[in-house]
Amino acid sequence: MADDGNKPANGSHAISTLNEKPLHAALKTWYARPGDRFEVLVDGFLVDIVRGDLLIEIQTRNFSALKRKLANLAAQHRVRLVYPIPREKWIVKVSDDGAALGRRKSPKRGAVEHLFDEFVSLPHLLANPNFSVEVLLIQEEEVRRHDAKRAWRRKGWVTEERRLLDVVERRVFETPADMAPFLPDSLPEPFTTTDLAAALGRPVRLARKVAYCLRAMGVITAAGKRGNAILYTRGNPEPPAARPPKGRAPSGRRTR
Repeated sequence: MADDGNKPANGSHAISTLNEKPLHAALKTWYARPGDRFEVLVDGFLVDIVRGDLLIEIQTRNFSALKRKLANLAAQHRVRLVYPIPREKWIVKVSDDGAALGRRKSPKRGAVEHLFDEFVSLPHLLANPNFSVEVLLIQEEEVRRHDAKRAWRRKGWVTEERRLLDVVERRVFETPADMAPFLPDSLPEPFTTTDLAAALGRPVRLARKVAYCLRAMGVITAAGKRGNAILYTRGNPEPPAARPPKGRAPSGRRTR
């Protein structure tokens, strides 16, 4: 959920959607299985779904808000973080009274690699055997309403809510080794984030975040520099650290 989970819960078996955004509520319903419990208080934190000994948290954005919660829960429990990425998105503009003004398909397409836009907040957690992350590639509608006072971007059109249309693919990452597919065979050895971006077919901005996370997990290690660019090699002779590498997570504007 978007909050930090510190509020009362009754441990009900019913799926509660009170005060939830439509996308989060729909994903919780889609993900649910018979026997699941919903909005259960565990160690002082409200958990979306409890499935046996597995705690499941669905987060549509802002992993940093969950950093403390997930770290504390994973210290004693099996925890899975579920994150939706829109592979396809339709933008719906509505009037003040909710009437649809138009619907168009966005040219942007999400991919599993976009997990790293958020995962830079907590990559070290994947070294914990209790923690896993699941990516859901979805189709969604993004509803926008005009409000010139709230936003200067998009000519005043602000996102009001996101709606789930379908889940088209799911990927689970349980260990740092599961991240190996993000290092294509075409990568040179050693490589820079520019090389990684080319191999993945993604912007350098995103490749920097991928490299930051993989280094924090011990999947790659720094091996010197080429000019201002850090060189990386696959693997790490030492066990993955339980903390991210020194320095702030990349914002997309740092040196390669």
